[in-house]
Amino acid sequence: MQSMETPSDGHAEVRVVAASPEVARRIAEVLRRCFDATEQRSYPAGPDGGTRLDLTVDTTHAAEPARSWLETSRSAEDSRSAENGRSAENGRRRK
Repeated sequence: MQSMETPSDGHAEVRVVAASPEVARRIAEVLRRCFDATEQRSYPAGPDGGTRLDLTVDTTHAAEPARSWLETSRSAEDSRSAENGRSAENGRRRK
């Protein structure tokens, strides 16, 4: 497997592997409806056939409904981080 550079902040490299090019393209289309994305790059998936598509998505420019989901998941993540911090602090106080 080839190593990849880490994408810039707010971006994600996505690899789709599917049995057929059509299925891989459909998944890429859904991602592009949710996020700004680069043009997909298509490759054979392996010696047994299939298709691999690579694309980069920009999560800082999300469309609905992805925008709502990202905002909700960030809020939940912030809450979990804060809660974990309080739990750790409470554990240190009990000692």
